[in-house]
Amino acid sequence: MAEKQGKVTRRGFGKALATAASAPAAAQIATPGPGQFGPVVVGNYRAVDQIVFGGIGIRGRGMADLRMLLGDNRVKFVGIADVREDAREMVKSTVDGYYQNNDCKMYRDPAEILARPDIDALLIATSDRWHGLMAMWAAQSGKDMYIEKPGAMSINEAYAMADNVRRYGVVYQSGAQRKNQYAFEFAVGLARSGKLGRLTAVHADTAIGLGTVDAGGHSWWAEERPEPEPLVFDWDKWLGPCLWRPYNSSYKDQGRGEFWDFHAGLLEWASHTVAMAQWAADVEHTEPVEYIPEGPNFRGDGLIERYTIRCRYANGVQLILRNHSWRLLGSCSNLFEGTEGWVEVGDSGRIEVSDNLKPLVPNKQGTAYDPTAEHLREFVNSIRSRTPPRANAEVTCHTHVASHAAWIAAQLNRRVEWDPVKRTFINDEQANRMRGRAYREPWRVEALATSM
Repeated sequence: MAEKQGKVTRRGFGKALATAASAPAAAQIATPGPGQFGPVVVGNYRAVDQIVFGGIGIRGRGMADLRMLLGDNRVKFVGIADVREDAREMVKSTVDGYYQNNDCKMYRDPAEILARPDIDALLIATSDRWHGLMAMWAAQSGKDMYIEKPGAMSINEAYAMADNVRRYGVVYQSGAQRKNQYAFEFAVGLARSGKLGRLTAVHADTAIGLGTVDAGGHSWWAEERPEPEPLVFDWDKWLGPCLWRPYNSSYKDQGRGEFWDFHAGLLEWASHTVAMAQWAADVEHTEPVEYIPEGPNFRGDGLIERYTIRCRYANGVQLILRNHSWRLLGSCSNLFEGTEGWVEVGDSGRIEVSDNLKPLVPNKQGTAYDPTAEHLREFVNSIRSRTPPRANAEVTCHTHVASHAAWIAAQLNRRVEWDPVKRTFINDEQANRMRGRAYREPWRVEALATSM
C-alpha cells in the first residue's frame, strides 16, 4: 500500500503516467461476502470498523452508486469534490441527510480531497474523459477507488491506469456491475465449466452505432456563451484534458456521444459486454490478436448503424462485437457459443440456452435488477481483504484495450493485427498512432512528466 501523501502534485502524477511499469500482475477473484446494503434510510447508520470515503464528480449514475454505498455501515462518506456547485451541494445534502449532521465537506478541486490523509477510498463518477487521469491521480494518492466506466479513453491510457494501480498497491473496481449479476455469472460459469463443449466464440452487444473521427467530432458545435463564474461551474476544469472549446451548456447537458473528445466510442457499451466475454473465455489478461470489421453497411464516413467486428484470440476463440441480431434479452447482452451448446443473457435477467442445456437453467431468472449493490459490496470486501475484485484494474485494462483496438479497426475500416505483449499493432504505423489521444495543457503527458 502506498504511503498516503499530505500533498498531491501533478508533477508526481504525470511522472508515473509517463514511466509506469508494464509487467502484468496475476489476477485474483474475490468472492463477495455478506454485507449491509440497502436504501438510504435516515438513522440507519452506526460507526463500526468504517472505511472513510470521499467522492469526485458525482451526479446521475454516481448518485445511485452513492446511495447504495451509504447503505453499507462499514462506510463513512465525508467529502465531495466537483467543478459544479449544484452537484457539490446535492451530494452534501444527500450525505448529511443520511447521517443527520453537517459534516460532509465540499471541494472545487479534486486535488484537495486527494490530499486528505484520512480518506481511504474514493467513489469517482466524473465524465468519461476524466476517468483514466483521476484513477492514476487517486492511485498516486494511495487511495482505493470505485470508478465508473469506461475507465480510459485510449489504449495508452488504459495501460497507464493499470500500471499506476499496480505500482501503488491500491484496490480498483470499475463500474462493470454485471460481474455481480446472477444471469451473467451463470452464463460465464456455464462457459468456463465446459458444459458448452470447446468454446468457439463469445459475442458482445455494443449497442451503439459507430461514427468516424471527422471534423464534427472536435467541432465547436454550439454557439459561444459567457462562461459561468468558476465558483458555480468551472468550465476549464470540466473540459480537463479535452481540446478546449467555448462554453455552451449544450456540451454538458446534451448528447455527449456526439462529441469525440467527450466519448470513448465503442467502449461506452463494450466496457460491460467485452468484460463478460473475456471472463467467459478465460482471456481476461490478454486481448485478441486480429480485428476484422465486416458487413455491407461498413463505410468510411458518417454513422454506421449496423456492424460486426470479428476478433480472434491467439487460442482461436473469436470475440464478435455486434449491435444487431440479439434475442431481445435486454441491454448489454452476451452470447457464448461452444461445440456442444450456447447460452445468451442480458439485462432482463432471463437466460436462454440451446435445447440440450435447458435442464441446467436454474429457476432463479427472469427478473431484471440493478446489481450495483452487490458490486459495491464486493469492492468494500476487497478493501478490507486487500484482494482484487472481479472488475479490477488489470482485467479492466485488457477489456478496454481489446475494445479500443476493435474501434480503431472500425475507424480504419480494415483488418488490423495486435501484439498483446509488445502493446502495438503489427506493421501498422497509422493504427499505432491511434493508441493515444492528445491531452490539453496543463494535462499534456509531457508537461505532466516534466513541469508540474
